[in-house]
Amino acid sequence: MGLTLKSTPAEDGFRMPAEFEPHAGCWMAWPERPDNWRLGAKPAQEAYAAVAAAIAESEPVTMAVSDAQFENCRALLPAEVRVVEISSDDAWIRDHGPTFVIGAGGRRGVDWHFNAWGGTDGGLYFPWDRDERVAAKVLEIEGDDRYRAPIVLEGGAIHVDGEGTVLTTEECLLNPNRNPDLSKEQIERVLLEYLGAEKVLWLGAGVFEDETDGHVDNLACFAAPGKVLLTWSDDEDDPQHAISHDARERLEAATDARGRSLEVVFLPSPGPLHISAEEAEGVDTGEDTQPRRAGDRLAASYVNFYLGNSGIVMPLLDPRHDEEAAAILRRTFPDREVVGVPAREILLGGGNIHCITQQVPAVPAPD
Repeated sequence: MGLTLKSTPAEDGFRMPAEFEPHAGCWMAWPERPDNWRLGAKPAQEAYAAVAAAIAESEPVTMAVSDAQFENCRALLPAEVRVVEISSDDAWIRDHGPTFVIGAGGRRGVDWHFNAWGGTDGGLYFPWDRDERVAAKVLEIEGDDRYRAPIVLEGGAIHVDGEGTVLTTEECLLNPNRNPDLSKEQIERVLLEYLGAEKVLWLGAGVFEDETDGHVDNLACFAAPGKVLLTWSDDEDDPQHAISHDARERLEAATDARGRSLEVVFLPSPGPLHISAEEAEGVDTGEDTQPRRAGDRLAASYVNFYLGNSGIVMPLLDPRHDEEAAAILRRTFPDREVVGVPAREILLGGGNIHCITQQVPAVPAPD
């Protein structure tokens, strides 16, 4: 059974490892709410099951699911995927689950406050009280001690290189709907303390029309120390071009916590992709949820992939660019197999493969 600690990871010598470091497993959460997922979440469940099966080829997977969906979930998943009952409001475990940290004492988890991507203004989705308890429940099951962080933050808002550098966006972390009483410097100090890091690199905006207020995991990620993958558009008429150009300039002007310059690798931006009338009509409407309207642009990105022990599970989003993106990922991660999974149904819910997964790092071996 894990304890709730009064210290911080940095004080205890713990750090958030990079996603390309060894994993003990991966957590996911089963989709079911009909005001976010179309057709009673059945198409999304098939997509989640395909992602879980692909990751399970690389490392153990645990799926959190409600009591009402337990039997359906169990029937759709491979036998090797562990299924546990945890109630939640939606299926974005990257954002409401724990951020794991490691150190000489083993593995622990950071439990951030969660307000449904802007709860001081009502949040994107109501309610979110069960989501707020997911991180503590995951840590209880894993038997890992818990740090309760003092700020609102979603896991998709941060990426780390495992060597002291944090990547994030101003659009998200400085949005007044998260931590309105804190300055940039104060938020940065909390990030360094609770991630065991030394330097924060701030990008500006996230992917165009991203309803999370610009999570960095949809825009850019560390592929290795000193190397960043960046969503890129060559179309100067596309708003994504200016966003990505600004991110490139910031990255190429920066150095990481070890003083290295950064190599920037471009991943093509899919689309632009938009919600069809049929897709919009399949979602239940409600005043407490984000509307799904025909013609709305989707915040599609190939950066939103899962980096497993032996494989990359990437979203297949646009036949015009899928193979190009896969080829870039194969060159970037030559020691891992790249597996594409049809992911439009996940995208329709507001995110993608990285958003619906949370890696559990391996416990470091004793010195």
